[in-house]
Parts: sequence; structure tokens; C-alpha cells
Amino acid sequence: MEEIYNYLKECGIFYLATCEGEMPHVRPFGAVSMFEQKLYIVTNNKKDVFDQMQKNANVEISGMNKGTWLRLNANVTKDERREARVAMLEENETSLGKMYSADDELMEVFYLKNVTATICSFTEAPKVVNF
Repeated sequence: MEEIYNYLKECGIFYLATCEGEMPHVRPFGAVSMFEQKLYIVTNNKKDVFDQMQKNANVEISGMNKGTWLRLNANVTKDERREARVAMLEENETSLGKMYSADDELMEVFYLKNVTATICSFTEAPKVVNF
């Protein structure tokens, strides 16, 4: 898991795909956190992405870094604990500090579970990480 966490951090921007009905929806994300041995992402509960993840927990993340790319399939689970929101804010203060606070009733954090992450390149065999 730590390798995938580091990969996403190094990407800076990665892309999260959700579904609404039969249509995929992809958008850029940039904040990721590791808290209590789980990988977390964050969003605003007023956004469509929040509703989509609530209705269908299956997501895919993609990112590129140093000539390789990542494809990550997972299920998301909302974590309503303040401690999880605080951990996300502390780790991503620069990008999230002006948008959210731990008690603003907008910020929502989700952890990834049932993860299959594949790091690919044109020169090496794919590396698969499950957690």
C-alpha cells in the first residue's frame, strides 16, 4: 500500500473515475492520505462525485509518473470520523487548507478497500499490488 500511496503523492494530480447510470465520469484529484493503514481520498459532499460514490462504491484511479502509469480499481467507504478528516487536512494543508476544515460539514473522506493497483510501463512487466 505504501508504494501506491507514494506513487499517487509523486503524481501530484491523478484522475478518479466514477459511474452515474451507464456513464463514466472522470475528474482530477490531488489529495491523498494514509491513515490507520488505509489509503484515503477527499471530496466535497455537495459535488456529483460524492453522490456517485455513495450510490456506487466502485472507482478507478489513474495517474502517470516518470514514464509509468497506474491503474487502480477499488471500492470506497466513507469514514465519518473527525480524526480521519483531520489526518487528511494535516497531510494536505497546502491544497486543502483554504477549501475545508474538519468541522465544516462539507469535507468527506473515503478510504479505499479491495484495491488492485497495477503499475505499467512500456519497458517492464506490469506490477500488481493488492490491499
